[in-house]
Amino acid sequence: MPAIPSRPQKIRLHRKRRTLELVYAQSGPLELSAEYLRVFSPSAEVRGHGPGQEVLQWGKRDVNIDRVSAVGNYGIQVCFDDGHDTGIYSWEYLAQLAHAQPLNWQDYLERLAAAGKSRDPHVQILKL
Repeated sequence: MPAIPSRPQKIRLHRKRRTLELVYAQSGPLELSAEYLRVFSPSAEVRGHGPGQEVLQWGKRDVNIDRVSAVGNYGIQVCFDDGHDTGIYSWEYLAQLAHAQPLNWQDYLERLAAAGKSRDPHVQILKL
């Protein structure tokens, strides 16, 4: 997989597709779903304040992005329609998310299953 420069040339929000498109000069465009960005938010609400304090996000299948704002030369703030808006996505973190998306997503699905949670907001999974 070619290396992705840490800062994209353009960012496009596709509300209907629920994706954020990152356009890089060397590797072309990459799309990250709103759900993926939401459950991997860099905020303390999601990641906690240290190892082992992470909070599993569930029921976020239908989440969308309301707006994206630049944060200096550092990165972007993503504001989601569920009210979450405290994560600042650095350019490096966005590149990491893009590179690791398949592995991150599989790990997330396994953690959901182990916790008896669902991506759907109105579904409860019971283990008998």
